[in-house]
Amino acid sequence: MNFIDLNAQYQILKDDISKRINRVLDSGAYIMGSEIKELESQLAQYAGTKYCVSCSNGTDALLIPLMAWNIGRGDAVFTSPFTFIATAEVIQLLGATPVFVDIDKDTYNIDFEMLEKAIQNVLKEGKLNPKAIIPVDLFGICADYDKINTIAKKYNLLVLEDAAQSFGATYNGNKSCSFGDCAATSFYPAKPLGCYGDGGAIFTNNDELYEKLISIRVHGQGDDKYNNVRIGINGRLDTIQAAILLSKLSIFDKEIAERNRVAKRYTNNLKNILKTPIIFENYSSVWAQYSVLAKSNEERTKIMDLLKEQQIPTVIYYPKPLHLQTAFENLNYNFGDFPISEDISSRIFSLPMHPYLCDSEIDKISNVIFEILN
Repeated sequence: MNFIDLNAQYQILKDDISKRINRVLDSGAYIMGSEIKELESQLAQYAGTKYCVSCSNGTDALLIPLMAWNIGRGDAVFTSPFTFIATAEVIQLLGATPVFVDIDKDTYNIDFEMLEKAIQNVLKEGKLNPKAIIPVDLFGICADYDKINTIAKKYNLLVLEDAAQSFGATYNGNKSCSFGDCAATSFYPAKPLGCYGDGGAIFTNNDELYEKLISIRVHGQGDDKYNNVRIGINGRLDTIQAAILLSKLSIFDKEIAERNRVAKRYTNNLKNILKTPIIFENYSSVWAQYSVLAKSNEERTKIMDLLKEQQIPTVIYYPKPLHLQTAFENLNYNFGDFPISEDISSRIFSLPMHPYLCDSEIDKISNVIFEILN
């Protein structure tokens, strides 16, 4: 059994992907070919934004907007400690300071009440300049952007939506990547919409920001490639990856529906023995992962070990919150500073999730867990 079955998807799209790749090979436009503009147009239309800028990966999709906003030394950027390192890594790469905020115990997204308290504490200390918020749409569900954007407006902060796991999800009728001042997503192969390598995209409605994003993506380019008006990076998406994404986008909504079928069956099977994901009204999830909570670390280990014996893979997202990682020891956080993140990380684990998981496989996984716990 596969944790993610990319081959099943490939068999469906094989002919179309081959045609699109061959078209790129015939054109010789391996960098910034016509498929790039075509993809950006379709992605912007899908997300409901004015602009989309494709880029080399999800990390650069976070980095480039921060560069465009001139975020750097002395600035504070607020984010979650319960996420992949890229979210906070880009902040520290630019010399700014990540300020972590604990998560909601049900959604695992940033807690907006604690967010405002963290902003007030930074302002009171007076050592850093609060500049931006990076909420993370974890496991496929958007953060509470009505609350977050209200707080951001109150304190004059920029909002960068980390939608690496939520592209295709909705919140209050709007699609992921349409919230805040800017949004970033990832097309890493394991994502709900993934390419066959690294890839990412940035979304915005702001004309001025769009021009800066385009420039920074190609070495700070101005009117031509040898006129550099700012410091940038080499952050372009390969044309072949764009071709693959265009093919996958054609069945993306159908796959989201299938992911929801899988999640619904898991939840019906497991809701009485584990804490299953909670999807509140006015939200829909794209189910980047299906993550459940055991009662304890020991119970989690027992379940995962016995599932492994049955050749059923599981993964822990994330075993150690960022504030306890060596990479951020300069921030002087300690165990106990973010108790919800710490507790969730000690009990959470994810089950196989992809659109091609059949009911019998879901039931087999569920029955093994049921037998372990009963």
